[in-house]
Amino acid sequence: MSDAFQALSRRVLPLAAAVGFAIVATPALARGPDGIADVAEKVIDAVVNISTSQTVDAKNNDGDKGSDERGNNRRGANPQLPPDSPFSEFFDEFFKNRRGGPDSKGGSPRKVNSLGSGFIIDTDGTVVTNNHVIADADEINVILNDGTKIKAELIGKDKKSDLAVLKFTPPEKKITAVKFGNSDTLRLGEWVIAIGNPFSLGGTVTAGIVSARNRDINSGPYDNYIQTDAAINRGNSGGPLFNLDGEVIGVNTAIISPSGGSIGIGFAVPSKTVVAVVDQLRQFKEVRRGWLGVRIQQVTDEIAESLSIKPARGALIAGVDDKGPAKPAGIEPGDVVIKFDGKDIKEMKDLPRAVADSPVGKAVDVVIIRKGKEETRKVTLGRLDDGEKPVEASAKTTSPVEAEKPVTQKALGLDLAGLSKDLRTKYKIKDSVKGVIVTGVDSGSDAAEKRLSAGDVIVEVAQEAVTNAVDVKKRIDQLKKDGKKSVLLLVSNGSGELRFVALAVK
Repeated sequence: MSDAFQALSRRVLPLAAAVGFAIVATPALARGPDGIADVAEKVIDAVVNISTSQTVDAKNNDGDKGSDERGNNRRGANPQLPPDSPFSEFFDEFFKNRRGGPDSKGGSPRKVNSLGSGFIIDTDGTVVTNNHVIADADEINVILNDGTKIKAELIGKDKKSDLAVLKFTPPEKKITAVKFGNSDTLRLGEWVIAIGNPFSLGGTVTAGIVSARNRDINSGPYDNYIQTDAAINRGNSGGPLFNLDGEVIGVNTAIISPSGGSIGIGFAVPSKTVVAVVDQLRQFKEVRRGWLGVRIQQVTDEIAESLSIKPARGALIAGVDDKGPAKPAGIEPGDVVIKFDGKDIKEMKDLPRAVADSPVGKAVDVVIIRKGKEETRKVTLGRLDDGEKPVEASAKTTSPVEAEKPVTQKALGLDLAGLSKDLRTKYKIKDSVKGVIVTGVDSGSDAAEKRLSAGDVIVEVAQEAVTNAVDVKKRIDQLKKDGKKSVLLLVSNGSGELRFVALAVK
């Protein structure tokens, strides 16, 4: 027995003894249902390792260490293992050899490697993985569970959902493929199995339960993750999450972890999202999403009260693209979308998902609330251009502000004035922006808490256009008499970007 192996054995033994004691003391039911082993045996050969390489300039890559926000290694980085880990020596040697050794000189181009997981979805050799696993790769290889290494080509990728589709030519022997299940039927507490193939060492299996659904972790506009406590570690990105029927109900994508290892908080893209994206990538080599052409805000309790909407729900339209599909359909800033193509819009994030999932060119009914009444608008969806930024519609005004004498007013902790040429110059307000400018904000006011500041322009008060400070004061006084608890302001910055702000009327 080698000295290195004896040393490794001594370091592992205390842990093994502790684990053995825990197993004896733990009820058998804590291991999960008996069917896990049967499922794993049936599907594990469909789970593959994704090995990529990229040629980089070594002198620009010296500091590339650690892990990204998803907990995955950046290219060229070692796994971040605990300092006393018995496996640290193995991984140090493993990655040192792949980089060409610690004495390799920087300055000349070299190849760095990245490892992740994926899974085969048909016997023709189609593989699904994460986009971040193969991003910027010069070469992609699929390594089967038995170690067979095959070069793969990229069919298509989608950054927004972090998914990618690969294709390889299967060997003569039969390969295993898995099918998608319905993630919508998942229940909290249901057992799931995460399988990955990290570091091309062979498949790894972990089990856990569904901790939550519809999780938004702010990684993209269409976040709708399954949260699970099944261990998802580095190198498992892109691997499948199975139900106990052996169906893929998610793609393991991200973890929350201060150390890089699993702490029981992992996230998987639900299969409903995956199937739609994969189908489009296979058909078009890109994802074609529907586009409404609006900018939206959350409907807070204060905004709902000011708009007479009970209970608070929907997505508030803050801006409308002049060239977008919503404009000719008559949708305006201040409208609240509560239903899209028959789907209830309970909160703001529901609308982008519903629109993106709809076919380009489809005519859909959009139910809005405008001034307390429901209306239905027919919109023919356009196609979302990822590089295109929405342009908000400017508010209507009745007369040029520059023609009036500046009149200052005080309301709701705001110092207000007409938009004179001098004030436009001072606060860099574009000529296209119309309304009443804020010249000061009381530090202890609700307006200050809502981050209104000097230079903001009030375009509308309670969905009525205002052109001078007196208009604003009159509108607010009338709302007080009407017993309103809050007032809804449409506010623009100097560049014309709009947002709604609800202020308490006191």
